[in-house]
Formats: sequence, C-alpha cells, structure tokens
Amino acid sequence: MRAVLTGDIINSREHEGWQQELVAILDQYGTSPQDWEIYRGDSFQLEVDAAKALKVAIHIKAVVKMRAELDVRIAIGIGNKTYTAAQITQANGSAFIHSGTAFDAIKNNTLVLQSDYKDFDETFNIMLALATLTMDNWPPVTAAIVKARLEAPELNQTELSKQLDKAQSAISKALSRAGYDEVTKMLTYYKKQIETL
Repeated sequence: MRAVLTGDIINSREHEGWQQELVAILDQYGTSPQDWEIYRGDSFQLEVDAAKALKVAIHIKAVVKMRAELDVRIAIGIGNKTYTAAQITQANGSAFIHSGTAFDAIKNNTLVLQSDYKDFDETFNIMLALATLTMDNWPPVTAAIVKARLEAPELNQTELSKQLDKAQSAISKALSRAGYDEVTKMLTYYKKQIETL
C-alpha cells in the first residue's frame, strides 16, 4: 500500500530561505521528481510506503516548525498506485486521488488523512485533530528536538543532549511539552492499523 503526502507551507510568501530545509527533508524519503516534487513555489507532493506516512508527515512538520513564522498543511492519501510517471505530480492511483481530495477539504486542520476505509479515516482524523492542537504550537526549539528525536530514535536522552548541546533536563521538558510520548503511541497504533487494512 502506498501513501501520497500533498502539502503546502503556511506563510511561505512572507518568508524566505525555508526551501533548502524542505528539499533536504524530502530528499531523505526519495528522489525528485519520481518520488517527490515541489510545485507552485510552496506546495509539495511525496510518495512513501503507507506504513511510514504519518511519521514522515510529523517529521516534515517538525522541520517546518523550526521556523517560528511557518507551518505546514499536509493531507495523507492512502491507497494504490496505478500509473507511474517520470514526475510524481503526473502519477495516479487511489493514493493520489485521496491525497488531493483530502487536501482540498483540509479547512482549519493542518494534518488529515483519507483512504478507502471510512472507519479508519474517522478514527485517525479525530486523533490528528487532537495531536495538531499541540503540534501546531511547537516553538522552534521544541520542533528541533522532536526532529532530532525522530531522526535518531536509538539515542537515549543523554546522547541526544550531547548531540544537540543542550541539558538533558531541557530535552526531557521539550519532549514532554511536545507530547512526544503520545505522538509515538499514535504512530505505533497507526502502523498496527495500516497492517490490518
């Protein structure tokens, strides 16, 4: 099963210099333009395995939130891929259709998903609406710590504090404020549910 993330950067037009950070993060998950593409200046599309789509979306969110003035809206479409093109924006399948439909209907939420399974969508969109109450308010320092934690889950807090050159207590407090444990539980639950679809 595939997932397509369609997103755009909020407040991008008033600010510059964020493009390299977005490219660097998208590059971690594939090659442009087959797997990801930035278009219309501040919109992007990325295709990944469905099991890791939510983690990828939160990772992108953490990177963007490292700049206080920015945020990101992301719609995750889950399904199949029936047509492969040289550019991801020309590929097709239910994952692409769901992603586009969900993105067009995103309204006030910054993270939504859509699949062929209504019950799955309903459960996760409630969870995501609650999760983004916290994630939308991550200050840059917290976002940077969440990003580092997502990128190196094998490190303990002492090792992470060395890597980030911050006190361990500061790391611990930031992760707690970020709702990191709850986010991790949601990611585990998501992965388990995806496997049952």
